[in-house]
Amino acid sequence: MPNMDTNRRTPAIDPAAATSEKDAKALQFIQEMTKNADSVQEKVLAQILTQNAHTEFLGRYKLGGATDRDTFKSKIPMITYEDLQPDILRIANGDRSPILSSHPISEFLTSSGTSAGERKLMPTIHEELDRRQLLYSLLMPVMNLYVPGLDKGKGLYFLFVKSETKTPGGLLARPVLTSYYKSEHFKTRPYDPYMVYTSPDEAILCSDSFQSMYTQMLCGLYHNKEVLRVGAVFASGLLRAIGFLQLNWQQLTHDIATGTLNPKITDPSIRECILNRSPFFKPNPTLAEFITNACSIGSWEGIITKIWPNTKYLDVIVTGAMAQYIPTLNYYSGGLPLACTMYASSECYFGLNLEPMAKPSDVSYTIMPNMAYFEFLPHEPAATATQTSTQQRLVDLVDVEIDKEYELVITTYAGLCRYRVGDILRVTGFHNSAPQFHFVRRKNVLLSIDADKTDEAELQKGVESASQLLSEFGTTVVEYTSYADTKTTIPGHYVIYWELMIKDPDSPPTDEVLNQCCLAIEESLNSVYRQGRVADNSIGPLEIRIVKGGTFEELMDYAISRGASINQYKVPRCVNFTPIMELLDSRVISTHFSPVCPRWTPSRKQ
Repeated sequence: MPNMDTNRRTPAIDPAAATSEKDAKALQFIQEMTKNADSVQEKVLAQILTQNAHTEFLGRYKLGGATDRDTFKSKIPMITYEDLQPDILRIANGDRSPILSSHPISEFLTSSGTSAGERKLMPTIHEELDRRQLLYSLLMPVMNLYVPGLDKGKGLYFLFVKSETKTPGGLLARPVLTSYYKSEHFKTRPYDPYMVYTSPDEAILCSDSFQSMYTQMLCGLYHNKEVLRVGAVFASGLLRAIGFLQLNWQQLTHDIATGTLNPKITDPSIRECILNRSPFFKPNPTLAEFITNACSIGSWEGIITKIWPNTKYLDVIVTGAMAQYIPTLNYYSGGLPLACTMYASSECYFGLNLEPMAKPSDVSYTIMPNMAYFEFLPHEPAATATQTSTQQRLVDLVDVEIDKEYELVITTYAGLCRYRVGDILRVTGFHNSAPQFHFVRRKNVLLSIDADKTDEAELQKGVESASQLLSEFGTTVVEYTSYADTKTTIPGHYVIYWELMIKDPDSPPTDEVLNQCCLAIEESLNSVYRQGRVADNSIGPLEIRIVKGGTFEELMDYAISRGASINQYKVPRCVNFTPIMELLDSRVISTHFSPVCPRWTPSRKQ
């Protein structure tokens, strides 16, 4: 459905096409915001600078109460998380003075980006919940333009809370979606026929990942004929749910056939909800037989539409690193449309997809100018650090150019000023005067399965740590590369290819040692990765594949045959090109996996 006219502007979001007054108001709001994007941005910046005028951060740059763009741009530099970290640690340790925001920091949102192996702490204020809720309220009015009748059934969404901690100063630190699900905005949300879920809140809010998943799957199966859309936040999460069903369908169908609840479900709020307050929970042997027939056949191709036959689309993020899951989702769903509805992060919620049923490769997000003040740093990978920090190169929201790539820079109500988010975006067009962006990638991210993001420096550190285990065998790692395997296992896992130099062929490293090398790499990776392995079960055991000597020379020869310069060639630290993968896999002489999960604890190190 991408619009192909010469101006590359999306079709109008016509309020007159809405099926309800509520939807019409939401669509009208989108139109007003995007038609007046520049004036909205000017107003947002003035509001932020007025609200935070007396903060310590703005005081350092002698802004003097100015709220205009020119003064702001001339005095405030671009910053990174590392620049802010001393201030954030002061807040985390209990300093309640207005350091970044004049409004009290209500909690920290833990970003999936990492710093020295720890989640980043993103300060937020209570009113940001209202802003996020506003963006959520716009999603279904847009979707209703493309898929009619969604109010006639339910949504099967696999939603989870993750672990939360408290900083030394007593503030909660938790992922942004956990913050939202545990908020009164979510718990006391008004009834909306378009947002009726099969999952009870008690299951979503259960911190035990098995009990939460089991209950949500059980309820989704009971309501199989009513389900019109199936989703999770990320594509990886939905595939995790399918993998869970493969492992547990026999127990689930037993519960459905007998009207009893798996004794492993011990959470009292869930048991009360299901056993005493759910009118649907009773013996249903016919449904159990139906599910058994679907699950017990050899192939699971199209399993989603077999079990939930009225599903109209999958609601998952499949842009960026999640694009690797598209073929697997197509396999399990029989090619159902994939809807990517919004673009958000821990730092800020950004915008929404006004053409949610577009093909994943055509997905673009429209930045909503009321969410924060947005600037864009032209992305030129070859630029030096000096060039990329030049203030004058930042571009305002309405001044970006089609087909160019930018790094997103934000100024938020919670006190982030000219903060480099690290997302690389490409401009695809405009909706009214608001630009639309295709998410290209996270800056510097090498590997990602779920919420984890591993960069080259982290991978190098992990390989160096594991290599120490080889020293007593007189063995060294000659070369290595990696990829995120999301096709052969659920959940996906990291694969590291190693070429070794063994001084004594009669005394090579043992299988046990190489398995421990896998674990050593995992132990050195960041806490987001380790949480995915240990608590969320969203990442499988890391694998090392040992390749024959000379393999990486062959890899270089192949690259040179395709036009690479022999003088500038560097071994890629991550690969995903099929011929290269086939070359590497054809040279594998042994495979090794982490024998146990790495260490992880929800407590923070300060």
